[in-house]
Amino acid sequence: MDPAAAAADDEATGPVDAEGAPEGDSGADADPTADLQRQLDERTQDLQRLQAEYLNYKRRVERDRELLTENAAYKALTPVIEVLDTVDRARESGEVEGGFKAVVDQLERAVAQAGVTKFAEPGDPFDPQLHEALSHMGTDADVEVTTVKVVARAGYRIGERVVRAAQVLVVDPAEG
Repeated sequence: MDPAAAAADDEATGPVDAEGAPEGDSGADADPTADLQRQLDERTQDLQRLQAEYLNYKRRVERDRELLTENAAYKALTPVIEVLDTVDRARESGEVEGGFKAVVDQLERAVAQAGVTKFAEPGDPFDPQLHEALSHMGTDADVEVTTVKVVARAGYRIGERVVRAAQVLVVDPAEG
């Protein structure tokens, strides 16, 4: 290349250092502190992501543990409901007396402490998620919605979970 062309080229690109790189360019694209800050930010985001995953894992394990406990109680207490039905029939016929009454009371307390509750009373509004309608008894002027008139067999639930729907006879409101 001719010396005049080389001088013109130097003026166009600016001064160069001994290695042929433009002056002021040390070969690194960014400031080292900026690179360290970027790495720190990435690690901070990774840590935050891991913390969030861990919290979600803990919540999921706790929810699963509660579900297992509820299912175990459901499985264990479901057969007891038949015993409670027998106790109710014995009570209706006046056979719950003396020592047997103490046993019945203790059983009912234990079942209640385990979270089993009895539901369905005459006069309750009919709810197909809670009640099984065995028969329709016509209309009744005293009701405004379809209502439980007679409870054939009480319903039971554990917490909010229905163990057995109540078997009921229902009436509709009178038209008019």
